[in-house]
Amino acid sequence: MTIQTYNPVTPSMRSLIQIDKSDLWKGEPYRPLVEGQKRTGGRNNLGRTTVNHRGGGHKQRYRIIDFTRNNELSATVQRLEYDPNRTAFLALLADTNNKYSYIIAPHNLFPGDTVVASGSGKNTVDIRTGNALPLGEIPIGTMVHNIEMKPGKGGQIVRSAGTYAQLIKKDDNGYCMLRLPSGEHRLFSGFCKATIGIVSNLDNKNRSLGKAGRTRWMGIKPTVRGVAMNPVDHPHGGGEGRTSGGRPSVTPWGWPTKGQPTRSVRKQNKFIVQTIKKRKQRA
Repeated sequence: MTIQTYNPVTPSMRSLIQIDKSDLWKGEPYRPLVEGQKRTGGRNNLGRTTVNHRGGGHKQRYRIIDFTRNNELSATVQRLEYDPNRTAFLALLADTNNKYSYIIAPHNLFPGDTVVASGSGKNTVDIRTGNALPLGEIPIGTMVHNIEMKPGKGGQIVRSAGTYAQLIKKDDNGYCMLRLPSGEHRLFSGFCKATIGIVSNLDNKNRSLGKAGRTRWMGIKPTVRGVAMNPVDHPHGGGEGRTSGGRPSVTPWGWPTKGQPTRSVRKQNKFIVQTIKKRKQRA
């Protein structure tokens, strides 16, 4: 996949950069693996706003994705598809029993390729893009994605476009250490399953929406500054005329923000070996 730029015929097209989807399936998704989804608009079951700046946007149907990869039969990639609910592309698989399923498509996986998953360790699986197997059976240095946090629960992390984690160490206790995209080093059980390869759509980071309306199509509303609110809505709100907030930056609930650590010192995770590295501040 490559990026696509446009001539500035209109102001919104001047800075528009989109992903070229000419290689993706142009028809409808596989109907048995599609279901409707109801938008919440950032509200909970009581109708109260729990996530700010959400609402509107285009209707989207949810694609049912196989995050567990428990089917150990060999499957053939039928096609690659666009998914409006995520940045990565999807791959439609058909196994030897003609059962279909969606998976997150890794980079360099093409229609006609064969993938297979291993969960019991009984069948030998090659270390090839798209294959899924427990971390304990993957060589050190391999790049993986769609990683389980708990064995059998299904992949939960490293699922966004262009992301990957790298297996850097194994110990005698059955744990494997991964370097996550954030730079964090974390231990996982050797029975946790992961998929070989990097997530597809590597150029997603170069995309530019070009106008505010495209963000609204995605169901994201403008982010309002705290100093522009009333005192009842934000700790920085209120005041006569323009103010700076009058205190160090905090969230609407009073927690320090803009780089302040939020993880409790008394609630450390024993599986985190090295925390996220702080990015160098510009001079």
